[in-house]
Amino acid sequence: MQATLPVPIFIFVVILFFPALEPFIVSARKYRPQTFKDVVGQSSITNTLLNAIEHNHLAQALLFCGPRGVGKTTCARILAKKINQDGTEREDEDFAFNIFELDAASNNSVDDIRSLIDQVRIPPQTGKYKVYIIDEVHMLSQSAFNAFLKTLEEPPKHAIFILATTEKHKIIPTILSRCQIFDFKRITVKDASEYLKHIAEQQGIEAEESALHIIAQKADGAMRDALSIFDRVVSFSGKELTRKAVTENLNVLDYDIYFSATDLILENNIPELLVLFNKTLSLGFDGHHFITGLASHFRDLMVCQHPDTLNLLEVGEDVTQQYQEQSKKASKQFLLKAIDLANDCDLQYKSSKNQRLLVELTLMKLASITFDGEKKNSSSIIPASYFAGKTITSNGTKPPHSNGTPAPPKEDNRATEQPSSPKEPVNNAPEPKEAAKEQLSEPKEPYQPKKIEIKTSEKRVSGLSLSSIKVKKAHENTKAPSIDEKDLPKDPFEEKEMQQHWDDFVHQLEKQGRKILASNLQTDVPKLKNENTIWIELPNGTMKKEIEREQSLMLDYLKQKLNNYSISLYITVNEEVAKKFAFTPEEKYEKLREKNPNLDLLRKEFDLDF
Repeated sequence: MQATLPVPIFIFVVILFFPALEPFIVSARKYRPQTFKDVVGQSSITNTLLNAIEHNHLAQALLFCGPRGVGKTTCARILAKKINQDGTEREDEDFAFNIFELDAASNNSVDDIRSLIDQVRIPPQTGKYKVYIIDEVHMLSQSAFNAFLKTLEEPPKHAIFILATTEKHKIIPTILSRCQIFDFKRITVKDASEYLKHIAEQQGIEAEESALHIIAQKADGAMRDALSIFDRVVSFSGKELTRKAVTENLNVLDYDIYFSATDLILENNIPELLVLFNKTLSLGFDGHHFITGLASHFRDLMVCQHPDTLNLLEVGEDVTQQYQEQSKKASKQFLLKAIDLANDCDLQYKSSKNQRLLVELTLMKLASITFDGEKKNSSSIIPASYFAGKTITSNGTKPPHSNGTPAPPKEDNRATEQPSSPKEPVNNAPEPKEAAKEQLSEPKEPYQPKKIEIKTSEKRVSGLSLSSIKVKKAHENTKAPSIDEKDLPKDPFEEKEMQQHWDDFVHQLEKQGRKILASNLQTDVPKLKNENTIWIELPNGTMKKEIEREQSLMLDYLKQKLNNYSISLYITVNEEVAKKFAFTPEEKYEKLREKNPNLDLLRKEFDLDF
């Protein structure tokens, strides 16, 4: 049989070789501030509370509002301890009997508030004040708020209420009017990174400054989130906290990727840029993450170009130097254009069906803009620097004068000179030496462009003078004589011919998309009332107004086709005609029932409706 150790000896061996393990306490609880001086990033609020305590101006109802993890509950606990201290207590005294915390997220009914009101009446056994901290107060129901109003407005002298919430807009105005409101702000990246550096020194951890800045940026202004991220990264990397370890653990793209991408964009190296983007995707990042980070990188480069905005850059000193070096390579116009393109890609990313192609197309556009923010022009083969300091004339030749004054145009005498013999070739070109002398010789008179003079035949006349009447009459006399309608042709035509041209005009209206007018003209078949008058009968006055408004266009068409310029249109309204047309479902049904009476039996059998 196998020998076993007695129980007391086994326990001694376990204690000897496995010392007692202390329970791990997260940094958010371990390093919770105990005094107002330890609170990070809320100096304006802490100073106000300290002055209120010293001068006895502390209100009996306080509302602490702001984003998560910025110190609302912590400041409430510190305030509760501070107002009960009189100098005779122990250093570790926490006044637990004087502080009552209520979580309104789980205790939000009227009964919970009534039990709280009953406790408020009892004075404190030790200390001077009883402090009631109600966290997440916006979760209280409407009836609970109403039950709390009277006590909050006139509490006992020994009671102080501190309400904490992240959503102030959900609290009813009657509660807000009874409280002194303190708005907590987000903790800046600089303050959060300095506090993380202090904690890392206490724990004996060597942390890079850029790594702490990344943690502070990821926390988004919440100190509690920053401490939670810090604990997670320390568990991953150990006693050495590097930027690489932080980026890997937090799934954040490193600054080096954006620096490399910007260098490739400035070099117009599209192939390497697409390879870099593909490498980023292989690391598990999506294109949206990459393009938004690149836009932020361009923004940081622009911030570095002016000393007044340099403090807006929320990175470490080593990374700041890299930003400053790269910002010298890019102009402001380039960065503005690049930010605009990256922002457009960000807005279109979610609605795009081919998101990778969208990002790649944006990268190609970024790599195709020059440093002045304009796209490259491939049609310009000769660089602009070739023409620097040179003046080119209109005929493409360089002027002979260094001061840029163009030479006078030479007269072409080749047309006036006649060759001595048609068989002998005539060479009018000057010799090279003489041509050089001509170019170097100074012109006697500089060339001056001709001035164009505008001559007015008559003196201008004011429109308000009596002379303008004479001028107007003279102008009317110069007009072309108007054609008398009696001289125009009036060929006779038949009714069928007129109806055919009428239908052709309606078809043209339908092709042009004027369906309403075409439908109105098809309501009745036009007839001849007399030899030159066309008569149409309409069911209502609305159609009549529509046709009268457009009749000139139709009459012009008919006059040209029928070669008769005395045609007129006569329109009448007959409401009896309207009964022929079915406009409503009931009228359509009646028309169908008249044609087929069995339709009514079908409707009654199946109990159908319109």
